[in-house]
Amino acid sequence: MQNMSSQALIDRMIGVARLDVPTYEEIEHDQGALPQAVVVVVASAIAAGIGAIGDNGITGIIGGILGAIVSWIVFSFAVYFVGTRFLATPQTEADTGQLLRTLGFARTPSLLSVFGFIPVLGWILGLIGGIWFLVTSVIAVRQSLEMSTGRAIGTIIVAWIALLIIGLIFAAIFGVAFYGF
Repeated sequence: MQNMSSQALIDRMIGVARLDVPTYEEIEHDQGALPQAVVVVVASAIAAGIGAIGDNGITGIIGGILGAIVSWIVFSFAVYFVGTRFLATPQTEADTGQLLRTLGFARTPSLLSVFGFIPVLGWILGLIGGIWFLVTSVIAVRQSLEMSTGRAIGTIIVAWIALLIIGLIFAAIFGVAFYGF
């Protein structure tokens, strides 16, 4: 099991941000990396909350953290289901833990949303972080499910659409906001 030190976490986050495939593979195979993935998800949610502090205050941060964790878990399971049932290849082999770990770390670029409160620069950095997050997610899915980039993109799209539909139904029934993935 990988050392849970702060430096190991930072090194992995840098590797993911650099799109370093061996880092994704290391995270995928390290069953002890789940707590680190949770730290990345929570840190990205806090960053988004700070970036939007003028809009939502402290309740936005708390809601954002809870929404980020729930959507990360649900999205990871949706990706697993779609990727292993509908878009699988003969090489596709994974478990939900692998996707939770790699997709958790894929949120690293979302830390840029911390600058959201800065006029103009904030939304530019948020856009860059969002696009970068999509790229890290595609690599996470591709490596975790042992599939091509095209299949990974398709898996993410189908899983996101399913998550969106479920979220909209949930919002309509219970009157709560949908956080996306």
